[in-house]
Formats: sequence, C-alpha cells, structure tokens
Amino acid sequence: MDKEWENRGQSDTNAQIITTDSGRIYRPRNLLNAISEVQQFYVIESKGQDIPGEFLTLEHTLDFFKIGVKSGFHEGFALILLFPVFHFYLFPFVFHKLDFLGHILFGSIPYLVLIVNTGMCCYISRYYVGNITRKAINSLLMGRALSLLLKAFFIYVLYLVLYRLSTPENIWKLALQFGSRAEEIYKGFFEVKPHLMPVATESSILMVVAAVVPYGSVYLLDLWRRYRIKRNAKIISA
Repeated sequence: MDKEWENRGQSDTNAQIITTDSGRIYRPRNLLNAISEVQQFYVIESKGQDIPGEFLTLEHTLDFFKIGVKSGFHEGFALILLFPVFHFYLFPFVFHKLDFLGHILFGSIPYLVLIVNTGMCCYISRYYVGNITRKAINSLLMGRALSLLLKAFFIYVLYLVLYRLSTPENIWKLALQFGSRAEEIYKGFFEVKPHLMPVATESSILMVVAAVVPYGSVYLLDLWRRYRIKRNAKIISA
C-alpha cells in the first residue's frame, strides 16, 4: 500500500508541495548553477503543480539577480581587456595581412564569452512557464541586462574621452616617455586613432543587443506558447 501511495504521489500533478528542508533551494554560484535551478523549478511547474510565488524567497531572488550582474560584469570585463589587444595591436600591426575569413574568426574571439552566455540566457526562455520560473528568469536577466548596459555606456564614454584627448600635443608628450621609440609610438597611435570610435560603437551596440536579445526570446516564446494554448482551446471547444 505504501508503494501504491508513493506511485500516486509521483503521478498526481496536483500534489501539494511541502518544503521542510531549509536547504532545499541551493544558492546558485554562477550562471550555469542558476540555469540548473530554473530547470528544476520547471520540472515541478510543467506538471501543473501550483507553487506560490513566495516559495522563491527575496533572498534567493536577489541571488539570481546577483548572478546576472556578475555574468554581465565578466562579459564586459572580457571585452574591455581583449578589444584593445585585438583591434589596436594585433589587427593593425600583426594580423594586417589576414584574409576576410581569418579576420572574422580572430575578430570573434573577444565576443566568445558574450555570445556563449547570451545563448545560455536565450536557452532558458523555454522554461518561462510558471510563477517560480518566471520570477527566477526575470531576476537573472534583469541583473545581466543592467550590468551589460552600464558596461556599454562606460566603454563608449571611455573611448569618446580618449578620442577627444588624443591631440597631437598630448600624444607627443606621452610618447616622449618612451625615449627613442617616441616617434614610432606617436605614428602608431595615430594609425589606430581613426578606429577608436567605430570600435567603441561596435562593442557598445553588441553589449546592448546581448542584454536585450534574451528578453526578446523570452517574450516571443511566451507569446507563441500562449497562442498555441488559445488555438488548442478553440479546436477543442469547436
């Protein structure tokens, strides 16, 4: 009889969920952990079990938000470090003979972390179905979007200030600090200067897109899911 009751509890989608273990919801440490937590919530809610929104406490909601902020920070930090190396040194002076395909392949390296994490955030849009999953996903994406938007603004302003301060007089004073290489550095900087604002614009736009696309995927998939439910309901009622 105990086995029969156990099987019934597993198959009954209206079974009440009682949380007695305070450590039931583990605090995610990174983006992958957060997505795994969302998947666990989805497994419960996709079966029709009603979970109140308060099941995901304010503390755990902030945990998802913090993970999103950290994810956006790491992506923006990678761009800040890799962009100058690739666009202001490697491409102009080392890889200047690369063909179009090679330029695309090497040029995508600074964006790898951004592309991978954006893909992961778009992936969890399929789990946007219930109270808990919606709350967790919204907190995660909001934190990431806020961090990326701030980074995009910071990078653009930084490059803009650098561009406007890069007068011949200022660059020559800076180049003099390198002694015999002063003239070489002076000429090299002015070869790079025309690329400052295009690169700043490109990187800022890509971070804005990376912040917005996951929200777009969540919204569109939710609309499509609602449309299918209404369509199926009309078919059944007809």
